[in-house]
Amino acid sequence: MNNLHLNVSGMANNESKTRLLNALDKVKGIQEVAIDLARGTVEVGYNKPANEMNIKDCIEHTGYKII
Repeated sequence: MNNLHLNVSGMANNESKTRLLNALDKVKGIQEVAIDLARGTVEVGYNKPANEMNIKDCIEHTGYKII
């Protein structure tokens, strides 16, 4: 399994967290997601067909910015 650690801005509350979790859940190949609102981090464990590019695209299309 591959792991991706990202700093993400724009996540303000549990609603933001839930929205992002639901969006990432639709990406095939993602096995686990950990979101830390206080630190503004997202950690994703994934296998193919998911890849770094489509995970980042999903986060940005949900309305958050990768920093």
